[in-house]
Amino acid sequence: MYKKIQILLVKMGKLVVCVAVVCTAAVCGAAAVLLMMRRMKNCGEWGKAMAMLKEFEEKCATPVEKLRQVADAMSVEMHAGLASEGGSKLKMLISYVDNLPTGDEQGLFYALDLGGTNFRVMRVQLGGKENRIVKHEVKEVSIPQNVMAGSSSDVGQDVVGELTKAMERVDLDVRVAALVNDTVGTLAGGRYNNPDVIAAVILGTGTNAAYVERAHAIPKWHGLLPKSGEMVINMEWGNFHSTHLPVTEYDQNLDAESLNPAEQIYEKMISGMYLGEILRRVLCRMAEEASLFGDYVPQRLKIPFILRTPDMAAMHHDESADLKVVGNKLKDILEVPNSTLKTRKIVVELCDIITSRGAHLSAAGIVGILKKLGIDTLKNGEKHRSVVAVDGALFEHYTKFRNCMEGTIKELLGDAADSIVIELSSDGSGVGAALLAASHSQYLGLDES
Repeated sequence: MYKKIQILLVKMGKLVVCVAVVCTAAVCGAAAVLLMMRRMKNCGEWGKAMAMLKEFEEKCATPVEKLRQVADAMSVEMHAGLASEGGSKLKMLISYVDNLPTGDEQGLFYALDLGGTNFRVMRVQLGGKENRIVKHEVKEVSIPQNVMAGSSSDVGQDVVGELTKAMERVDLDVRVAALVNDTVGTLAGGRYNNPDVIAAVILGTGTNAAYVERAHAIPKWHGLLPKSGEMVINMEWGNFHSTHLPVTEYDQNLDAESLNPAEQIYEKMISGMYLGEILRRVLCRMAEEASLFGDYVPQRLKIPFILRTPDMAAMHHDESADLKVVGNKLKDILEVPNSTLKTRKIVVELCDIITSRGAHLSAAGIVGILKKLGIDTLKNGEKHRSVVAVDGALFEHYTKFRNCMEGTIKELLGDAADSIVIELSSDGSGVGAALLAASHSQYLGLDES
């Protein structure tokens, strides 16, 4: 038959068209088969991507009952950490801050804030109850690279003693009155502005919590009880761990590859440093196993921490019909030139899953503190008002995280929710440190005017 067609092609020109049509139909048929196979493959890959999404969502699930278990576990670990050193993953450090600001403080105080790559000096003029903070100035400088990477004979020494010596060497007449971390500083700043503040939480690049404990409820305290009867406890809650935490394989791999394996598990699930990285890991696997971005895996998607939490927040907050912000972020950060709307929707869903889990677990941690203090429920109709001061860019700028966390706290507390207030304390740690220096000086009866 093939040979006859060849002959007819030579002898009868009109049949050339007919034969050409037949051949074109055959090619079209083959193309249609290939197209159908490709569509079937795409459907299969898309189905796998959706299955992976659903599986991840189920493993990250934080139903109310699980969150109550997390809160209970947090409270139990707090008790254990207060009972003895090393008794819990929570260090429950005694801060030796037993006198928080009252508003009566007066004088000129400085706070030195060392964090990341910057060094900030805050100058605070306090005018007592009537004038409060008279003046607040901030000077920020970058820390030279050679200083950050260099060594010093002062390493491992008492930082207060070494700082005092350094200031004496340059004839600087300043006395170091207090050494505090950012969480305790936030608590002090919050208490200065609101006497109902009982705890502070940092939700930023990292996370931590501090609260005011009754001195007699600290078994590992062996000295004389402070006059105030209170003591601020620095929980170091980032190291909290419980079997009730919804840890996924992505969390496990992130932890194993981190600089501190098996440490700071709670922090790695809720803080700003890690949320974007968890998203990257999930997207990378979906790209490899379900062709989420087509027939190739974006090479930049394999770079650890390339997806920052602010970028994640921007994608999560995208309300445009075509999710343009998501598309632009994928293009600018991961160099994905074209992404489908379906793919962008999956990215947003992943942002929601990861962020909701972090916000839910943060809420459970706060409720755990309230439970330890016995103010998570209403007793005999008793009304009280307790404020938790929160600082950190994650809480301040990631609106969906913040709203989800606050809503979860209300859900967990039930009738007692009206008695608990979550209050933003922006940049409270630096001012709080100056206030602690002031209150401590006043407490000791020193003249700082």
